[in-house]
Amino acid sequence: MAILHIATLVPSKLELIAQHLPKQPWFIAGDPAGPTLLGAYRFDDPDGEVGLETHLVLHAGTVYHVPLSYRGAELPGAGEWLVGTMEHSVLGKRWVYDACADPVYVAALATAILTGRQGAQQFVEVDGKLEPRPSTAEVNGSGTPDAVVPALEPQPPVTAGGVTVIDAGGLRLRIARVVDRGQTIDPGPTPGELTLSGTWKGQEVPVQLASAEPLP
Repeated sequence: MAILHIATLVPSKLELIAQHLPKQPWFIAGDPAGPTLLGAYRFDDPDGEVGLETHLVLHAGTVYHVPLSYRGAELPGAGEWLVGTMEHSVLGKRWVYDACADPVYVAALATAILTGRQGAQQFVEVDGKLEPRPSTAEVNGSGTPDAVVPALEPQPPVTAGGVTVIDAGGLRLRIARVVDRGQTIDPGPTPGELTLSGTWKGQEVPVQLASAEPLP
């Protein structure tokens, strides 16, 4: 369960993403207009300390898959993956990272894929009461609830061809940065591979957003 705050963010999430995207090797340049938000989904941090939100944005006809993590302090050793900072009117200064370099996100993504979970349920606190807030994107892992999530030791992410690969102990995760709305990212899962698929308004056919497979 993700509890959200009614707050002002400076800069906004979309403004940070608009600054971040052109710096990435998988970004397709050519349109001066900024990205538009198609939808977003969240995962839970079991400790409730790190916000985990992934945005799906459209720019010049291309859909980008942008996982972000929000922290109340700097993540040691992750300066290379810092997207920027923002002022949150309730929580104060937040450090925003490319979540693929955040071990909390890696664990949450692996858990969702392996155990077949969906995104976190979202609630907004209004006058001391929690009111549900529908997610603007839905995701589903292809695993099973009884699956065991191994201990993870994430290595720094490596990106090539619009896909980021994270080796984390006995598991390899792949996260799509560029989304093909007409088909899954790969022609089909390889043996032992499980996936995270997603839908959003205008994309009712599930597309593959991430995958996990055991390492030898």
